[in-house]
Amino acid sequence: MDLLDRLRMDVPVAQAGMGGGVAGPRLAGAVAAAGGLGTLGLLPPDTLTGAIGRVRDQAPGRAVAVNLLMPFVHRGHVEACLRTRVDVAVLFYGGDTHLVERLHGAGVFVLVQVGTEHQARRAFEWGADGLIAQGREAGGHLVGVEPALDFLPRALAVAQGRPVLLAGGIASAADTRTALAAGAAAVVAGTRFALTTESGAHPSYQQRVLRAEHTVETTLFGFGWPARHRVVPNEATRRWCHPDGRPRTVPALVNSRSGALGRLVPTRVTMMLARVQRASVPLLSPAPPLAGMPEAAVAGGPLYAGDTALRITEIVSARQALDNLAGRTPTD
Repeated sequence: MDLLDRLRMDVPVAQAGMGGGVAGPRLAGAVAAAGGLGTLGLLPPDTLTGAIGRVRDQAPGRAVAVNLLMPFVHRGHVEACLRTRVDVAVLFYGGDTHLVERLHGAGVFVLVQVGTEHQARRAFEWGADGLIAQGREAGGHLVGVEPALDFLPRALAVAQGRPVLLAGGIASAADTRTALAAGAAAVVAGTRFALTTESGAHPSYQQRVLRAEHTVETTLFGFGWPARHRVVPNEATRRWCHPDGRPRTVPALVNSRSGALGRLVPTRVTMMLARVQRASVPLLSPAPPLAGMPEAAVAGGPLYAGDTALRITEIVSARQALDNLAGRTPTD
């Protein structure tokens, strides 16, 4: 399969569908218009429908992708994807055969993000068209358990010729070339696109990532989704985590009992929690701080970033980020 032709891409670079509003229509549309794969993060179902339309208006003729964070997906999210006939759906942290069949029935190309051989085999049992192989150095929520380039050969072996995109550690054209030379069909970048002018991330969030000296793997921001994630340290991690990232007793207990809330609480409510959570209170949701939120949200919210944060030095436009990753001469 020629993935670029199938997904109407000019370059083998996809933008990660960072949820909670970081990867909104402005970012996804800019990436798609520039020739990459722009991916919308999960939004409330009614908002998602409008966002898909805005990406299509901004990038006519390009593919539109939606990242379905399965712990928070409701029927309305799936219906929005089917009704608008999105081009690509990325399943993350869950899925099943029935969902893949429904998406295929609407002509949707289905990618599943995986971090182990077992997850890769299960994705193809569901009927997935391809994989996103995630390395442990990625930012945000993690299924990866080893470096991306170490996992890629095993993911390719399971895929047996079907496309595998590589996520984790992608910040430059050299990273892209290395991934493609190792057999990846394309790369997926998150942190690089979070640090763009079109990103929905809070400006102070972006600046803290630019100044980061290290990242930490934790489960601290796990209210409703007690899963591993990689962040830049802030007041919340310093208050509630051990030096190795393990949450202290109180937030660990709160999060361990909150797993069922992901499907019960509407997406809009989860996003609203980011406005009010504070570093002093161990009730920390996975919703990231967005532009327009109070400064306190940056101290108490998850500053998702991969290890590439240590190699990124400036905020650029989404087009420039895509050009840099693709090794393409910048265009006006």
